Amino acid sequence: MNITRSDLAQAVDVAAQPLELAIVLPTFNERGNVAGMVERLDAALKGVVWEAIFVDDNSPDGTSDEARRLSLKDPRVRCIQRIGRRGLASAAIEGMCSTAAPVVAVMDADHQHDPELLPQMLKAVQSGDYDLAYASRFAEGASTEAWGRPDRVKASGIANRIANKVTGVELTDPMSGYFMLRTETLRADAHRLSGVGFKILLDILATVDRPLRVKEFPLHFAARAEGESKLDQTVVFEFLIGLYDKWLGRIIPTRFALFGTVGAMGVVVQLAALWMMLHVVFRERFVYGNWSESATFNVANTIAAVVAMTFNFVLNNELTYSDKRLRGFVPLMRGWAQFGVTCSLGLLTNIGSAAMLKTMGFHDVVAVVTGIILGSVWNFALSSKFVWGKY
Repeated sequence: MNITRSDLAQAVDVAAQPLELAIVLPTFNERGNVAGMVERLDAALKGVVWEAIFVDDNSPDGTSDEARRLSLKDPRVRCIQRIGRRGLASAAIEGMCSTAAPVVAVMDADHQHDPELLPQMLKAVQSGDYDLAYASRFAEGASTEAWGRPDRVKASGIANRIANKVTGVELTDPMSGYFMLRTETLRADAHRLSGVGFKILLDILATVDRPLRVKEFPLHFAARAEGESKLDQTVVFEFLIGLYDKWLGRIIPTRFALFGTVGAMGVVVQLAALWMMLHVVFRERFVYGNWSESATFNVANTIAAVVAMTFNFVLNNELTYSDKRLRGFVPLMRGWAQFGVTCSLGLLTNIGSAAMLKTMGFHDVVAVVTGIILGSVWNFALSSKFVWGKY
């Protein structure tokens, strides 16, 4: 990006005027998109006093460094580098709450969203006739052909129908990631937003009590320019937990519900591993009398519990704590060890109570499930603090 003296002088002159619009751009590994996006914003927003806020989830490719480099030459560019936090929705919330601009927009930095719509969206919001303006991929006049992903188009259509049921607002594209609203509207309910999942517009529409007056703009959705998609393999799961948070999140905290769901899956894994141990691995020792029934059960259940614990760690790392996901061999091994240590009391409770119930004559399934339930709350509390949290 080449910035001349006249460009810098113009930027300084604009900075002296009241700020009108902030554009929040959540990023991850998008270093190559930053400069081009600033150029496109500059071209689209002539006559508008704006700032661009790149909210970067500590990208290893140096996206935040690139944003800071540009900000040294252009004061309209700012960067928030998030350490130990991930997620599109939470990044958008942080960015929107960080600006003093009266109007704020959220859009992708990968050039799939056309900045040329921003002046029209701003005019709609500033008119006072609308509370929120958004760009729709499915409105009349919109297009997704350049995207080249008919599978994603179909999936988005299904998700949109579900989202409309949740929000009670009939929009052609409530899953859109390109929208604009007054910051006072956002701040009034920011404390109630879940920040879960990846579609902040859905979060806002489902949270705000009063109905918002919405203006829709058709969007020609483009293909990505550079970098990688911020929507990974957990995208469907994050959409579902976002819906859960709006339905039941105030009754049972979403994170605990996820942890419990993974734990329930771990029950199946442990029971399957226990069956394998008893009927395949240790079958001959039990049949020929090398081990007693009680000893065989205890050893088999201990191994099955470790297998289930490993299964739970992997799924919790990928899903429950996706915003704090451990990456790389060493962090994963360290996290697995910490998960094992912090859950050791729960594991001992699991095994001990199951062994006791077994000696009392209870069925294997009843004994094992009871042990798992008794250790679950302890496992959640300590693992949240010491494995995916901070000491």
